[in-house]
Amino acid sequence: QVQLVESGGGLVQAGGSLRLSCAASGLIFSTYAMAWFRQPPGKEREFVATISWNGDKTYYADSVNGRFTISRDNAKNTAYLQMDSLKPEDSAVYYCAAGPYRVLTPRGYSYWGQGTQVTVSS
Repeated sequence: QVQLVESGGGLVQAGGSLRLSCAASGLIFSTYAMAWFRQPPGKEREFVATISWNGDKTYYADSVNGRFTISRDNAKNTAYLQMDSLKPEDSAVYYCAAGPYRVLTPRGYSYWGQGTQVTVSS
C-alpha cells in the first residue's frame, strides 16, 4: 500500500533551520505532485508548498515564501522541505501529501503522511 513517512521535525529556536523529509513507497513517485501542509494547534490544516512531478514548478504560501524551499529527488522517492529563518508561528504538525495535480487544497491530494511536529521557540 502507499506510505508517506515524514521525518526531520523537532524543537528549534527562532531563526534556526530544519529540513523535513517525506519518504514515499507503494506509488510511482515521479508521477505525483507533492505538497507540504501544516496544522497549528487548534487550527485547520493549511497549505505550505507544492512541487510538480518533475520538480520544475513550485508554489509557496505567502507566509513561508522566501524562507522555505520545497524539493524532490525522484531517484530516492523522497520530497523535502527546507525551512530557514523559522518563527514561532511556524510551529505546527507538518504533513506531506501526494496527488495528481499541484493544487493548494488538502482535498486535491490522495495520500498523506502521519505528520511530524515542528516547534519553534522564541
